[in-house]
Amino acid sequence: MQDNALARAWLRAFARAVEEGEERLTALDSAIGDGDHGVNMRRGTSRVRRMLLQDGAPTTMGQLLGEAGALLRAHVGGASGVLYGNTFQAMGAALPVHRAGVAHLGDALDAGLAAIVRLGAAAPGDKTMVDAFAPAVTAFHEVCARGGTMGAAVTAAAAAAEAGARSTIPMQARKGRASYLGYRSIGHLDPGAASTEMLFRSLAEEVAGGPEPALAYGWHGCPPGV
Repeated sequence: MQDNALARAWLRAFARAVEEGEERLTALDSAIGDGDHGVNMRRGTSRVRRMLLQDGAPTTMGQLLGEAGALLRAHVGGASGVLYGNTFQAMGAALPVHRAGVAHLGDALDAGLAAIVRLGAAAPGDKTMVDAFAPAVTAFHEVCARGGTMGAAVTAAAAAAEAGARSTIPMQARKGRASYLGYRSIGHLDPGAASTEMLFRSLAEEVAGGPEPALAYGWHGCPPGV
């Protein structure tokens, strides 16, 4: 398979995770936000799923992620639409026109995180999706720096995203609508961090979920120093 097969599988898995987790995301957002994160994310990812089924869909991983970003920005709405849309577009723009490799995926994740930080003006500890995305990217690079496999890198990233999302529970929100609640935002998991965990978990499931899956997608071990 080419790199676009992995992109397609990742996007389909993320759409499925959002669909299955819609009620949970809505409940989390109802506690400290507008209560629409689940339904908004499902609306956007359903458009992405539809795009993947159409003739003439983009053929490279970068193009697929970029188109997914445009759809998320247009159909998710609100701050989440802007953040997820620009994140996917930034990741897509960071990938080469021709077949991508593990090092390129690391570059794409870096670009996605930079887009979130730039647009949301958020830092770790602000109780946002950054608290899940940043440690996931760090974990990915740490495994690659040791020459680990693609599967190990994305599995570590997913675990770090999950831990990062959980870490938002005792935080007081300093960004977004939740910040208006002040101390009352403490004790709640940030919904954006929760959907970010879904994003990385979906990638890990597709890469590391079967026998020799990374090789099946044409991806090999991380080159040292990635």
